[in-house]
Amino acid sequence: MNKKHHSNNILLNLGIESLNEMQQAAQEIILNENNVLLLSPTGSGKTLAFLLPVLEMLQPEILSVQCLILVPSRELGLQIEQVWKKMGTDYKVNVCYGGHSIDTEIKNLSNPPAVLIGTPGRIADHIERGSFRLDKIQTLILDEFDKSLQLGFHEQMSFIIGKLSKVNKRVLVSATSDIEIPKYTRVVNPTILDFIPESEEESNLSTKLVVSKEKDKLNSLFQLICSLQSESAIVFCNHRDAAERISDTLNEKGIYSTYYHGGMDQEERERALIQFRNGSVSYLITTDLAARGLDIPEMNHVIHYHLPLKEDEFTHRNGRTARMTATGTAYIIAHESEKKMDYVDYENTSVLSVENEKSLPKAPQFQTIYISGGKKNKLNKIDIVGFFSQKGKLEKGDLGLIEVKDFISFAAVKFSKVKDLLHHIKDEKMKGKKYKIQVARNVIKKVEE
Repeated sequence: MNKKHHSNNILLNLGIESLNEMQQAAQEIILNENNVLLLSPTGSGKTLAFLLPVLEMLQPEILSVQCLILVPSRELGLQIEQVWKKMGTDYKVNVCYGGHSIDTEIKNLSNPPAVLIGTPGRIADHIERGSFRLDKIQTLILDEFDKSLQLGFHEQMSFIIGKLSKVNKRVLVSATSDIEIPKYTRVVNPTILDFIPESEEESNLSTKLVVSKEKDKLNSLFQLICSLQSESAIVFCNHRDAAERISDTLNEKGIYSTYYHGGMDQEERERALIQFRNGSVSYLITTDLAARGLDIPEMNHVIHYHLPLKEDEFTHRNGRTARMTATGTAYIIAHESEKKMDYVDYENTSVLSVENEKSLPKAPQFQTIYISGGKKNKLNKIDIVGFFSQKGKLEKGDLGLIEVKDFISFAAVKFSKVKDLLHHIKDEKMKGKKYKIQVARNVIKKVEE
């Protein structure tokens, strides 16, 4: 059957008359180039844009996985599977994701699909178990790659890509245009297809000006945070010492915050992010180091305590909010004596008054627990959940985000349950070994040498 006729049938199966401009361009470029970055808004038909060329590249005589598609979420994986099934090809597809029965997946993979879709954590797990062969995988697609970066799948993606020695085509797909491509993707100088409309980038972001009466803007920041109805926020400032001073002052006033900057060592920075990610602290006070490439959830509020010197830093900071279809607000705290930045339209920015705000945000629900073992000690999330539930007597909702690093792990536990938990597990062993388990210390100032 010739290709043309073939693709008409597929469109018929999908109930589509013809491909849109982006899909046509993507099909041609993906077939002809080895490194492609496809930028296109959510809901524009990106899935089909890469599945059609993938279909053309598949070879019926190869009976093992030929294309791997990594996705940040189970929902997206299932969505791509639906589209593939609707296309009505002769090739098998499977989806693997955390929370799905691993035995079922291993059984599915024993008769390998041509196209395998999965979340980075679960695919890495299957690679470690040797559930499927890697030597015939020639095409790698990282869909919603910006989301995967945001969710912190760096380690798993780096591990997976490192194992795929035969891949000769890489396609990154993203709905936001300013992503930095990590080295481990091995995508070098990609051909970029940019279908993101200019106006779309800014549309969901509103900017508000908070005028500070005092030159020291801490009080205004305090009142602004009190006005956010306990929702978390990132506060950007221009200097490391300012980040520490602001965080310390907020903590003294009863607002749970932590700071993050380039002067801290890797472990301290990681710890600060973990506590922010898992809801043990609600406010991250940071320099521009956190304006890009950070693994933190999307925020509703970005606060500029100081404005950056350059407009593109301002844009990057604001990129922490109002992504995709979400809305968000960027707040600028300004004192009349400060230099006006030409990239801010002061005249047309609405002024927010926060002077009467005094009610403290609710304390975080969780506290971070440190565990002195990690992946290299053969501990995983399931071990920790089991141990904390059985021996620690925690109920289902008492345990939040768990992060397992190489030699240490962190678990978020409901504040009210921490004392009992530590008491119950004091003398217990996890997988036959005694680990040090305690409340993770907050990032503490280094003693000046």
